[in-house]
Amino acid sequence: MQEAVKRNKGMSTKNLVKVAILSAIAYMLMFISMPIPGIFPDFLKIDISDIPAIFGGMAMGPIAGFVIVIVKNLLQLITATTTGGIGEFANILIGGTYVYIICFAYNKRSDIKGVIIGGIIGTVVMTIVGCLMNYYIMLPFYGNLMGLDAIINMGTALNPKVNDLFTFVIWMIAPFNIVKAMLMTFVTLPLYKKMSKILMK
Repeated sequence: MQEAVKRNKGMSTKNLVKVAILSAIAYMLMFISMPIPGIFPDFLKIDISDIPAIFGGMAMGPIAGFVIVIVKNLLQLITATTTGGIGEFANILIGGTYVYIICFAYNKRSDIKGVIIGGIIGTVVMTIVGCLMNYYIMLPFYGNLMGLDAIINMGTALNPKVNDLFTFVIWMIAPFNIVKAMLMTFVTLPLYKKMSKILMK
């Protein structure tokens, strides 16, 4: 109960410093990413840059976690964007959704069940948001640069069920977001309590 009260308090100077540090770490982790060859197209890359936001959100509340996601993407936008802000905006909504939900669940129940429940709900909602963002914004944007047919053909080469934008989203984007969210959940589970205690100090 005491930890929950602390996490619901407003941003103190100490918490602002923690948010800044975690945002910087998250920003650096954005440059460490890898594709999963043979399963997803090479431009879909897995990274764990939202992990610092998860730990920050668990220690300081879900809003703090979401702020960390925003700041790391603003840093990316200023220094290394290749999408003119569209990719960063999508990352805020997709990754931020997962971070907020898992941290909110942990804020309500500060044990492993809270993490698992938040991870499951966060995975589902993140996948839905990711599909909508890619169908309406991201893939049409990349389609203007690379040609939408070329992107769809990348999916078809991996899965013959992919034959248009909708099926690309269903068979490529949705599974990719599920894998990414599950990875973040599995990384969080063994570390959440230790990291939360460190950040609470």
